[in-house]
Amino acid sequence: MTLDVDGLGRYRVVAAHARHGGAVIVTGLPMANVDDTMIRVLLIFAVVTAVAVAAAITVGMLIIRRALAPLTRVAQTAGEVVNLSLDRGEVTLPVRVPEPDANPYTEVGRLGSAVNRMLDHIATALSTRQASETRVRQFVADASHELRTPLAAIRGYTELAQRMRDDSDAVTHAMSRVASETERMTHLVEDLLLLARLDSGRPLQREPVDLSRLAVDAVSDAHVAGPDHEWKLDLPAEPVIVAGDEARLHQVLTNLLANARVHTGPGTVVTTQLATAATHAVLQVIDNGPGIPEQLQPEVFERFARGDTSRSRKGGSTGLGLAIVSAVIKAHHGSIEVHSAPGHTAFTVRLPLTAGA
Repeated sequence: MTLDVDGLGRYRVVAAHARHGGAVIVTGLPMANVDDTMIRVLLIFAVVTAVAVAAAITVGMLIIRRALAPLTRVAQTAGEVVNLSLDRGEVTLPVRVPEPDANPYTEVGRLGSAVNRMLDHIATALSTRQASETRVRQFVADASHELRTPLAAIRGYTELAQRMRDDSDAVTHAMSRVASETERMTHLVEDLLLLARLDSGRPLQREPVDLSRLAVDAVSDAHVAGPDHEWKLDLPAEPVIVAGDEARLHQVLTNLLANARVHTGPGTVVTTQLATAATHAVLQVIDNGPGIPEQLQPEVFERFARGDTSRSRKGGSTGLGLAIVSAVIKAHHGSIEVHSAPGHTAFTVRLPLTAGA
């Protein structure tokens, strides 16, 4: 047992009976050294524990910081994107999460990979928007130029007529030119409005259309407009039926034939062929004219596409005919392509056939 002896401190005491004489032997051991040792042990344990806890916290923070470093870099990438000017001028989005932080096999890497895919999608959308804005600006500039020409002519001939009231022949000629330029400007505005409607995605009328009959009518009209050309027609035995807007599809044929007439010389053979291939109708307008320069072929369906720098218009062309053809065909879920070489130019249109055609 442990006893606290006044003035002497604590003692560890053991009592035992002596073997002889019945005496009791009491043995005591002072506890001062033991208590000092225990205090030292407890102090050492407390210090070691504190150091271990501090070391564990430090190592833990380092591990967490290293584990979250990719998230920090992802946040830095997002911050760089926020600071980019995306609302004006030429837009580029070169910022991406570094490849090591976009490993799809780790949790943080999947986040980085998702951010990169999002940035790729945004970059594509921005590029598309910029290209669209560029086309719009070019379109407005070209349209303004095209409208300025007939307006200037109308103004000039009107002023001439006002100054030459007594010269009936001159007045008649001036008024004829005013009417001609007014008609040309009207066609241009109508074409612009049609393209605007097609660009806006307005649905076209859908009904069964006999392409064979449209081809016959269009070639007949082309023969009247261009009697100095040789017009040929190659049709299948059975009617070729597609679902679409008859007026717009007739305009496609008319524009393709007018393009062949305007851009080829007298005596050119223009052949219109119609056939079916699997689930599509295939319409071709082929001529043996001089062909389209190779460098201009990719731009032939652009609005106001030109083969020269003079901005001239032969035969009253507005420069929108093939652009309208392309837009109408796309609105019918079809396709159009051109292949041209000296002596052979072929425009090929493919349109889905109606069920059971």
